[in-house]
Amino acid sequence: MKIALIGYGKMGKTIEKIALERGHEIVSIIDVDNREDFYSDAFKSADVAIEFTAPAVAFDNCMKAMDAGVKVVSGSTGWFQQHETEMRDRCEKEGKTLFWSSNFSLGVAIFSAVNRYLAKIMNNFDNYNRVKIEETHHIHKLDAPSGTAITLAEGIIANIDRKERWIMGDLTNPDGSVTKGAEPRPTEIKIDAIRRDEVPGIHSITYDSNEDTITITHDAHNRSGFALGAVIAAEYTAQHCGLLGMKDLFDF
Repeated sequence: MKIALIGYGKMGKTIEKIALERGHEIVSIIDVDNREDFYSDAFKSADVAIEFTAPAVAFDNCMKAMDAGVKVVSGSTGWFQQHETEMRDRCEKEGKTLFWSSNFSLGVAIFSAVNRYLAKIMNNFDNYNRVKIEETHHIHKLDAPSGTAITLAEGIIANIDRKERWIMGDLTNPDGSVTKGAEPRPTEIKIDAIRRDEVPGIHSITYDSNEDTITITHDAHNRSGFALGAVIAAEYTAQHCGLLGMKDLFDF
């Protein structure tokens, strides 16, 4: 498979390494200093482009790749919710292909399935009404809360009748200062965010009652799990069309 990389930071380099190990070819690498390469024959020859950049440019990157006739796998967070309708329209009406996920880790996919199952159980136990999500990431991450935390919150809301929305809670900044968020109402799920060191990603979901507390946690050790998942998603995307996600890739 011919792969184009959009974004060549730490994640892009890790994806490159894993893609080559799995026998794929990198035909184009686009970063901040060569965006004109979206129009190159090398980029257009790719079967799939894998995009890991920043929220401010991710939408434009995906649009340019689609314009070039290249399928896209995007792991950039902080942009998709605002542009989902446009992406869906391009996929359904123009035959374009986007595989988007807030997190490509197999472990997170399993964790998300456990989260949804636990929420279904908790729908019957309203004494566990205090629900909180805490996410910790490296200091370079620009969006808060993380896309994964939002996806987890949406999984809870879809399965607990008494929860209607998530809100941003406290943000612990890289310097240790705390930006206070709102206090949640009974119908809301608070998401606290921590930016610390080079943490790849930790997500915890807590159900608290007057009697006890239940917490589930996913703790990523490095970026390799995310990169491997992105390459596996690209392999899947090369053979499929439309607006795709982790639920298409893993049926659980």
